Amino acid sequence: MDKSSRMMNSVFWVSAIVIVAMVLWGAFDAAGMSRWADQAYTFVTEAFSWFYLLSVLAIVLFCAWLAISKYGKVKLGRDDEKPKYSYFAWIGMLFSCGFGAGLVFWGIAEPMTHFATSPTGSDGMTSEAGRRAMQYSFFNWGVHQWSVFTIVGLALAYIQFRKKETGMISDTLNPIIGKEKKKTLRKTINTLAVITTVLGVATSLGMGILQINGGLNHVFAVPQNSMSLFFITMTLLVLYLISALTGLDKGIKFLSILNMSLAIGMIIVVLILGPTQFIFEAFVLGLGDYIQNFFGMSLGMSPYDGNTWSKAWTVNYWAWVIAWSPFVGAFIARISRGRTIREFVFGVLIVPPLIAIIWIAVFGGTALHMDLFQGANIAGAVQKDVTSALFATFENFPMSSFLSVVFLILIVTFLVTSADSAAFVLAMMTSGGDPNPSNLLKATWGILMAAIVVVLINSSGLAGLQTASLVAALPFTIILLLMGVALLKMLRSDQGAATVEETETSSEKESTYERVPIRSALTTPKK
Repeated sequence: MDKSSRMMNSVFWVSAIVIVAMVLWGAFDAAGMSRWADQAYTFVTEAFSWFYLLSVLAIVLFCAWLAISKYGKVKLGRDDEKPKYSYFAWIGMLFSCGFGAGLVFWGIAEPMTHFATSPTGSDGMTSEAGRRAMQYSFFNWGVHQWSVFTIVGLALAYIQFRKKETGMISDTLNPIIGKEKKKTLRKTINTLAVITTVLGVATSLGMGILQINGGLNHVFAVPQNSMSLFFITMTLLVLYLISALTGLDKGIKFLSILNMSLAIGMIIVVLILGPTQFIFEAFVLGLGDYIQNFFGMSLGMSPYDGNTWSKAWTVNYWAWVIAWSPFVGAFIARISRGRTIREFVFGVLIVPPLIAIIWIAVFGGTALHMDLFQGANIAGAVQKDVTSALFATFENFPMSSFLSVVFLILIVTFLVTSADSAAFVLAMMTSGGDPNPSNLLKATWGILMAAIVVVLINSSGLAGLQTASLVAALPFTIILLLMGVALLKMLRSDQGAATVEETETSSEKESTYERVPIRSALTTPKK
């Protein structure tokens, strides 16, 4: 075992011990963990909401600038290298890994929650509240979320495929902290990335598990209790361990394509069966509102009137995606070799958010139409049980039970894909950046993720899951900003080196060209 592997083994042990300690705390003192969650949530949202909003907007602008700059043509790999995966398979893996079951959970629940209680503080359950519900839902699932994944994925892909370094988070900061020095700091950064990833993924898995339980209760009257949640979690654990052990090109790729196909199929079905014209109009209007109010929403705080919407929603979302950005970024980097920076930014920053906005327009728009014009009261059902949003909407469709079952399958495949990808990346991060980590390590992280999900759900439910990612994301936000600085340093340095090399080559060619006629003149006989 080399020196690097020993260092990364310490990352594994420290991060695993921290996660096990949290599992034991939640198992033996659930009330204490719940109290801590409430206190931590209040402190972080009150003190650092501004920091989250400002940081993520800065990342959005930086990624957009990179794509249109001269660095956009730089390839993440050899200059002649081609992408391994087709565009559809690549987007499918991005979508499944980055959104997971989160979009399925909130695709209807979020706009209907904002419809009932408007983000702007105006009256709920009105046409204006419906319009703002779509606008803010588009914003929360738009480019801001994916900018975080983009910066991490870009930095990791660049250092792995251009600089030939390992895929460790600390390596992305080499231009700032040095390549060989500050080993304690490097181990701390990598350990923080692992712990942050586990808690971020746990949030997504927990939401999906709660929704599966809510759907089973709605369709099959399965009780919503700790025992049901435990059995659902264990079933998912078995499924994603099976998928993880089949490898990246089989399990994850197959499930990702299945997810995309099911998702597109369900969008088409609901678009045809639902209020088609209303959906298209709501999509266009919501997109316009989103673009027009982009910067206002990006920095939207309420220090004068005490409105807590931004802290309760946007800040939580940004923290959630930051928390699992090491995992999503590492996975995106792994599957994006051979693409240019411009292609990477377009594919990661634009396409998945556009799919998410279409999803919300179709499903959220359908639910809004039913409440506004048919008196369905889906918003009321969501207020009673947020996990029931999807299934309460399907009650108004023909073949409602069939649609609900298909969506339960979709949620399961999303969760399995996310957990499978996370186990793979966590194993890679705790094995010195090994691109093909051992099955034992993947299984270990799969089990630890399942355990932390169970204790967080049982101690604090959805609020506990959100708080865990909110707190874990705070220090990692600083690392993200430094990652952008380091990436720019590497690009400028490499571009400068390439320019010097080009100049030297041109000079050599020019010198050779100039010498030829002189030599010819000396050797040509005089007439």
